[in-house]
Amino acid sequence: MLAAPLWASHVAHTGPDTTHTTEKITVDGERREVVSPDGASIGPVWFGADGRFFLGADGRLGRDEMVRLMYGGRTSLLIGVAAALITTFLAVVLGLLAGYHRGWTDSVISRAMDIVWAFPVLLLGIALGTALAVGGLQIGPLSISSGSIWIPILIIGFVYTPYMARPLRGEVLALREKEFVEAAVAQGAGPLRVMFGELLPNLWSRIIVLFTLSIANNMLLESALSFLGAGVQPPASSWGAMISTGTELIYSAPLLTIIPGTMIVLTVLSLNVFGDGLRDAIDPRSRVRLEAHAGTFEPEREGA
Repeated sequence: MLAAPLWASHVAHTGPDTTHTTEKITVDGERREVVSPDGASIGPVWFGADGRFFLGADGRLGRDEMVRLMYGGRTSLLIGVAAALITTFLAVVLGLLAGYHRGWTDSVISRAMDIVWAFPVLLLGIALGTALAVGGLQIGPLSISSGSIWIPILIIGFVYTPYMARPLRGEVLALREKEFVEAAVAQGAGPLRVMFGELLPNLWSRIIVLFTLSIANNMLLESALSFLGAGVQPPASSWGAMISTGTELIYSAPLLTIIPGTMIVLTVLSLNVFGDGLRDAIDPRSRVRLEAHAGTFEPEREGA
């Protein structure tokens, strides 16, 4: 994905949105049309055309599928990381406020998160994405057009906030009763200093793990929203949008759907495995607790 511009410029010699409906290419010494008169696009030519149309062309527009796959991966990963940053920021602030102040502050924040949590993530994302895809977003001087990539980023970052804020709030509720917090308060530390100077450093391990796992969830949600038309808008490319386009030719060109779908699966699995490994490395006690919990369900062996 990082090499997308290099592949597009030096190998495919085309861009992700460049159409080739009337162009012909030479494949193994034979001239072939990228898009035939009946609208069928060329299939994968692998290395038969010196890297051009390595995975074929998408649909009736004749865009290079390999180039779009690489640029679509950049878009999907960008949305996943940017949305995870927004989710983490909101979750940390809300979790610290709710867990430290408790009382009415905790009640207001918790009830607001319950409202968001009450909606299925996909349905809420579709509703917000459809609404913002029509008229864009206007908040004071800030204006975001309906086709901007920031629309799915903000939507995904918002809908996943309660799923990260709740565990952080629970951690803060436990930490605020520790001796180091009482010592900081006794020394005259204010609420902001206690929250961000004493409590936040003790949450970093949990935040890092949740952030990593959040990227995978964000990419899945982005793919679903783009597939349904409520995420990344044409002509921008993302793996979910590519699957949506490929379904129109699922019978004649199944690779247009299978390849981006496979990339989503492999990327999400990789991020989840990395997040699990990071959790075990940062907090070894989590593995011990998991193994001890699983061991309680093992039958007692004879002679043990």
